[in-house]
Amino acid sequence: MKELELKYGMNPNQKPAKLFMRGGGDLPFTVLNGRPGYINFLDALNSWQLVREAAQATGMPVATSFKHVSPTSAAMALPLDGALKRACFVDDIEGLDDSPMACAYARARGTDRMSSFGDWVALSEPCDAVTARILQREVSDGIIAPGYTPEALEILKTKRKGGYNVVQIDPGYEPEAQEVKMVFGVTFEQGRNNFPIRRELLENVVTKNREIPDGAARDLLLSLVTLKYTQSNSVCYAYGGQVIGVGAGQQSRIHCTRLAGGKADRWHLRQHERVLDLPFLPELGRADRDNCIDVYLSPEECADVLADGRWQQYFTRRPEAFSWEEQQAYLATITGGSVGSDAFFPFSDNIERVHRSGVSYIAEPGGSIRDDAVIACCDKYGIAMCFTGMRLFHH
Repeated sequence: MKELELKYGMNPNQKPAKLFMRGGGDLPFTVLNGRPGYINFLDALNSWQLVREAAQATGMPVATSFKHVSPTSAAMALPLDGALKRACFVDDIEGLDDSPMACAYARARGTDRMSSFGDWVALSEPCDAVTARILQREVSDGIIAPGYTPEALEILKTKRKGGYNVVQIDPGYEPEAQEVKMVFGVTFEQGRNNFPIRRELLENVVTKNREIPDGAARDLLLSLVTLKYTQSNSVCYAYGGQVIGVGAGQQSRIHCTRLAGGKADRWHLRQHERVLDLPFLPELGRADRDNCIDVYLSPEECADVLADGRWQQYFTRRPEAFSWEEQQAYLATITGGSVGSDAFFPFSDNIERVHRSGVSYIAEPGGSIRDDAVIACCDKYGIAMCFTGMRLFHH
């Protein structure tokens, strides 16, 4: 197929709209079901690049959940323990432990479930039936993968009354070396960002603590690939083989760090027994449970709900409040997290903030006039930090 006509562009008034190859060749994908739109394809092509490169960097299958051209999370195909299955709402999925791709997507979708509501999914390997069954019951716009088993495709075709968007990418496709973009009638051209994310990027450790174990290196690589396809400015927290907090598109780096750190904290708190044991009404759907958990982890909002009796709309009994002090005491026990930044940290306040979320390892380009202050702050907390020497802006 050389050209694909779209219903409209980024907004309904932007017509006509289509996709085509500049040189007149065939498009590198096939639409197997549905009718993806302009934004869907922006998500699809960016998310495919992320999982492809992350799989190359880590040597493991990778899945990502995308919204508005930035990832909500990305995750490797590692098994989920009991608490994580419950936190991700997949403890009832049969065959999950036997499907690496399903494990990767369960992690990616389950990290920031409020942001991933209505996501676009990308898988580095073909979609199997177990992964499709997870997707079948989630609110999602579409998926891109290098292939689908017959059973998986039949399951996905039942979503959204048969209109779920399913795209198959040619895994061997390589784009041209030059990229072209038009803004306000002006054509921009640049070389593609083909900078490889590899283990060697982490060798320039600039702190007193120079130890970056293999698991942390894997998480740092995943965070850097994720940043490569996240709208800048961006900061990315990773832990245990998955991205747990993305701060995207902020004008200030500390705001990126705070935003991503807050998401990382919520991911950790979702696995606390008090959250896992919330007495939801049996008929309450997953999206409503996500909203309830978000309110429950906001002490002031939670206090209002508990005080005026609104809790009866969601719970079988009045839950015990989870105070700010209790949450912070729990988070203080967490260590071993990793953080990547798409550009240098200009001030040590970023280090102070990531430390509060249990971060022990950092990868950033370096090059700030305040690098010494940032390094000193890392040394204060025993954090190992490496300078990659490469900025990863994405717009």
